Amino acid sequence: MKKIIFVFLFAPLIILAQPNIGAKNVDRNVIYGMYSGLALLMDVHYPLFSNGIGLVHVSGSGFNRPLSLSSKPLNHQGHVKLECEKLLKNGYTIFTINHRATPRFKFPAAIEDAQRAVRFIRYTSSKFNINPNKIGAIGGSSGGNIVLMLGLLDGKGNNRDIDPINRESAKVQAVIARAPVTTFLIKDSYNNSVYLGARGKEMEIVNSSEYNIAKNASPVSHVSKGDPPVLLMHGDKDKTVPILHSKILIDSLEKYGIKNELIVIKDAGHGPSFRGGLNISNIDSLRIDWFNKYLLLK
Repeated sequence: MKKIIFVFLFAPLIILAQPNIGAKNVDRNVIYGMYSGLALLMDVHYPLFSNGIGLVHVSGSGFNRPLSLSSKPLNHQGHVKLECEKLLKNGYTIFTINHRATPRFKFPAAIEDAQRAVRFIRYTSSKFNINPNKIGAIGGSSGGNIVLMLGLLDGKGNNRDIDPINRESAKVQAVIARAPVTTFLIKDSYNNSVYLGARGKEMEIVNSSEYNIAKNASPVSHVSKGDPPVLLMHGDKDKTVPILHSKILIDSLEKYGIKNELIVIKDAGHGPSFRGGLNISNIDSLRIDWFNKYLLLK
């Protein structure tokens, strides 16, 4: 009877709880910024033995969250366990973030929040026992778009800002993106006019206001010399975000001489588990090897 009562009383808390990924300890709901009274929150997962490297994780969401005051936080999804558990086990400190989302907030709110998270982590790096000069980012789908922007945007801090956190760089030093949205300018490849706050038809008119919004929200538009290494993972049967998105980004990265790799998951659709994929047994090892190579050992 006591067990039954416990389940009924605490079931809502269990449902909302952050997935357990085997951390030594977790700092819950760390405030990394405030937006007009709205707290921007992250959870920090500490490994048993730290290698001194921090990774920002952004879950996929289609750039949207429910309007309900009881809706599940973005970083309480199973994406965290699937994409970060083995990285944590290998010594990486994981920062899983929430960000503003549609339909309430439009681009560039989510990007600005993720950049703020990186600046906050870098400014307070000694507290987390990580190297401020070597921060990585990992995410999928819409989260893949956001972590790519963390790597490809300039991210320069404002030295005159009254907030010392905003003086820090928001650029990360290595990226892994799963099935990322890399462009909003290819017709019928991925349509999210709600996120962009602009009608899709007008986006097709070159140099229109809508076109320029879509261009600015597209990681492929921001590739430049000196950007960090990028690893892409994409299912070849993905209908939500077609693999074309990763292929065109690879072309752009190659053009600017940026270290890159595209791992094609055969027969896999969309989603963090690569459901249906034939070559997924070494996915975790590939992620670990990438960050080890470009953050830990570099």
